[in-house]
Amino acid sequence: MNTGREVSGGAWTGDDREHNDACHERWLQVQHRPTGQAGYRDGWYDAQCGGCHYWIALSGELGRDWGVCTHPTSAFDGQVRFEHDGCDRFTLRQDGSFG
Repeated sequence: MNTGREVSGGAWTGDDREHNDACHERWLQVQHRPTGQAGYRDGWYDAQCGGCHYWIALSGELGRDWGVCTHPTSAFDGQVRFEHDGCDRFTLRQDGSFG
């Protein structure tokens, strides 16, 4: 996506509030298990992407809520995922950390 903005001084770090907010809103539209949806199961709460062994947080400001799924058998492998989303391939982190 070309926004018409020029970046100088090296690699862009993604620390642009307007851009990050737009990404956040756009990406929320493709959640698999939004916590507010009808039919959300209580058991899914403890199996969210942010606690999965295969979820890697993005760097910068977006990394507070967003990461990439790297589970080779997940339908979401290679996709940006919201930390509170989830899938049936969830694998608990051994250290119990989240995000």
